[in-house]
Amino acid sequence: MSLTLRGGWRMDRALYGREAVLDPSGLVARLTGLAPYGFAGVRYEHGDDPPVTVFTGGRGMGKTALLKQIRNAYRRGTPLALLDCARVEAPAEHGPGWSPVTGALAELAVQLSPRVLSARPVEFPRLALGLAAVTSISWSQEDDERARRDLQRLGPVLATVDESRGTAGTWVGKVLAKLAAQVAEGAAPMAGLLAEATVETVLEDVFGRSQRRSEAWYGAYRSAGGNGTLGLRQLAVDFSQGGPRRSDAEGFLVGALVEDLRRAYVGLTRRGTRRGRPLILLDNAQLPLGRRLIEPVLRDRADGRRDQVVVIAASRDRGHEGLRRATRLRLPEVAHRAPCPRGTDITSGILAVELTPLSAAQTRSLFDRYDPAGRTPPALPGGVQRLTGGRPVGVALLARAAGEAPAGVRGDLTPGALLDLAVEVREDAPAVPVAETLLAELVPELRPDEAAALTVLAAAHDEESARALARTRLRAASLEGDVALRLRDALRGDGWPAGGGGGTGRAFGSGGAYGSGGAYRTDRAYGPSGAIRSGGGGGSDGAYGSGGAAGEGGAPSGGPTGGGAPATGGAAGVAVRTAAGATGPVPAYFVTDPLLRALLLHRLRFQDRDAPEYTAWRAVHETLLAHYGPRPTPYRLRQELALGRPDGAVAALREAFHGPDVGGWLDRLLFVASAPYPRDPHRAGPDPRRAVALGQDPGAVGELGGLDEAATALHQSVRRLLHAVWLLTDPLALPDDDVVERMAYELRQLSGRHLTGSLPLWDAATHWPRDIRAWRAPSSPPGSEDGA
Repeated sequence: MSLTLRGGWRMDRALYGREAVLDPSGLVARLTGLAPYGFAGVRYEHGDDPPVTVFTGGRGMGKTALLKQIRNAYRRGTPLALLDCARVEAPAEHGPGWSPVTGALAELAVQLSPRVLSARPVEFPRLALGLAAVTSISWSQEDDERARRDLQRLGPVLATVDESRGTAGTWVGKVLAKLAAQVAEGAAPMAGLLAEATVETVLEDVFGRSQRRSEAWYGAYRSAGGNGTLGLRQLAVDFSQGGPRRSDAEGFLVGALVEDLRRAYVGLTRRGTRRGRPLILLDNAQLPLGRRLIEPVLRDRADGRRDQVVVIAASRDRGHEGLRRATRLRLPEVAHRAPCPRGTDITSGILAVELTPLSAAQTRSLFDRYDPAGRTPPALPGGVQRLTGGRPVGVALLARAAGEAPAGVRGDLTPGALLDLAVEVREDAPAVPVAETLLAELVPELRPDEAAALTVLAAAHDEESARALARTRLRAASLEGDVALRLRDALRGDGWPAGGGGGTGRAFGSGGAYGSGGAYRTDRAYGPSGAIRSGGGGGSDGAYGSGGAAGEGGAPSGGPTGGGAPATGGAAGVAVRTAAGATGPVPAYFVTDPLLRALLLHRLRFQDRDAPEYTAWRAVHETLLAHYGPRPTPYRLRQELALGRPDGAVAALREAFHGPDVGGWLDRLLFVASAPYPRDPHRAGPDPRRAVALGQDPGAVGELGGLDEAATALHQSVRRLLHAVWLLTDPLALPDDDVVERMAYELRQLSGRHLTGSLPLWDAATHWPRDIRAWRAPSSPPGSEDGA
């Protein structure tokens, strides 16, 4: 199942936070022996055994942009090719002599061949012979015209050997005539004989005398016994058989490309005329084609063969089997050296470099580029960092939108308001909606029907509620199986983290309205015993650390670098504390990544442009409300809040306040307040939650009927606190200092009202404002270092 949202945008933009790769002494310079742009000599770090370098990271982490920037930096200084393994398309009506590998090798050769600096163009005689051998394996007199087209497609590769004769096409007619003559003489059109006749003609009509010696290289092929002609025949036979034999033949063709590049650097007539090393860039190398191109290189190097080629690839799947023994480093760690010791496994020849999110400083630099006058709110870069987790594609597009926003609204921009705008990403095209453009970038292969279904399921908190939505609202989409499960697997296959399974029965205990309490968490992983797994948590300096979204300058485990959720605000799941003190996990959101979920929910609310009814939004959340039943559980109260009905949550929190588990009460407050806010687009002025949080909107008087003075005061305090936390933890809003101070005030007041649990409330009053100002979710327990 493929994951339109087709299209997407590609701006030629300056890259931020990638200096470790592109600096004059950065990783690529040390691999190629050349500094970018100026091509000054740089000492090789790995001698004659460079690793295959694989940049890993999820959607939107800038892998493609980084490969393109490397191409731009080196394209005139060394032979270079950039190939997207997802875009090698089969030619129309091709014969069985074409495969994705042969198509990719032909494209690589054509890109690598042109002259650079003072060096001659690179010739590919060995690859050309191998491709010619396999192209005509299925020729027949009845299919002569197709064979002609297949052979003509070899023209660009043969042109690297002799431009005039390779492109002339006269050799094609001679090949076909020779094949027809063989059949007329009674010879069976076997793959080996067809290959031999084709190669013979190519050698005679296209290759010069010295180039003809390249045929001998195929004498090393299986069963050739040192005879190049026999090797090419056997290569064609193996290719025609398919399966493992074809894989062997394709691997040898990869070796032919590498050998041609090596000879270009060490041949007697070329010694000293070339500087540095050639560069092959492979995007989407997690696909089968990527492995079929890289693995032969790794095998040859593991066997002790040395070549001159630098291979740099990009993969969305950091856990790919092909990386099982790779040396793993994070991007900042390769700035000055990148050791990659070779072991016995061939994959030990891979250096896997995990791309890290942009840091807070880098995000601010991007905003300064698009808004040099500083007319947007000072907190806006931090809010975008929180929403995107530092994912470069999100930061870049939202920064551009901020710079292009109408002058009248720039001063009131929030991350949510940026999603409502349109932005010009191409000079020759009209402006496009920011939210839809960014969503298409994160899930570019999503079909329209899948996008519509995922938009509905994004409101679900776990797999069970997603399946309930699918049964109720997506019946037509589930005719071929449970659409929730299909989309779950599609997201996983695209590298996105998976939401948890299970239901709500374990959430917050099972006794009474709130049970025995639950522990709120934000994008942290709880082990089965309740302990926080390593890899999450905020940086030691409070904000996002010096180099990334969280932790040691980057994303926690499973963050955006691996296709997972950035460390941003908003609840991703709940861990439950029972009366005995044990903790158990409760599932995360069905769409776990905060940015992807925010974009889908934006689409759910605004795609129909039916304000103020918001029919789709209301229908989906009403369905979830019914799914959670009539009891005022935190899940139900959260849905009520998403529908703009806070009264039930305020009453339930007030009634539970005097219970013994104050920590659990704070966790429930945070969980309920993680509800998406039912906002209006392009709304001017302050967020309505601000007035409630500051006590400027006391609400309906009727809801307080029957309460004594103390209960009324408690009710109003809880109401103000809930709206303050709801506003301050909303990734689409910006923190407000007045609201932060009021939140702390209300928590201190509540600490004085509770007879036995004043300490957690006082700690929350102390630490939650620090968390909010540092762009972290409120810590639980307050003051713990693992606040998200």
